[in-house]
Amino acid sequence: MPSMERERRLLQQSVAIVAAIPVATGLYGVLFGQALTGDAVSISAESHFRYLSGLLLGIGLCFWSTLPSIEIHTGRIRLLTLLVVIGGLSRLIGLALTGLPSLFMLGGLFVELVAAPVLCLWQTRVANRYAEEHGVAEG
Repeated sequence: MPSMERERRLLQQSVAIVAAIPVATGLYGVLFGQALTGDAVSISAESHFRYLSGLLLGIGLCFWSTLPSIEIHTGRIRLLTLLVVIGGLSRLIGLALTGLPSLFMLGGLFVELVAAPVLCLWQTRVANRYAEEHGVAEG
C-alpha cells in the first residue's frame, strides 16, 4: 500500500489534471460561445451556452480549490461530484433521445459518470487514512 503522503499527492495530481478539462472547456465556452461547434444559434441559445460554460468553469475551479488540503474536503468533493454526475446523467438522457454525440462529448460522458465518481471514492479513502493517522474526524 502506498504511503499516505504519496497517495495524497497522486490524488491531488489526478484531480488537478481531470479538473483542467472543465476549466479549459468552460473558459473556452465563455469566451467564444458556440464557435466550437460552428453552428449558428439564436442570441438566447448563445447566452445559455455561455452561462452553462461558466458553470462548468466554476466546477473545475472549485475542484482545484480542494487541492492544497484535499484530504479534508470530502464534503466539497462529494457535492461537486454529484453535480458532475447529474450533468452526465443528463447527457446520457440526451444520447438516448437524440443519438450518438461526438467523440469529445462521449469523452465528457466518461469523465462525468466514471472518472469523477472514482476520484470521489479515492478522496474518501485518502480522507479516511488521514483521519486514522492523525486521529481526527473526517472532513
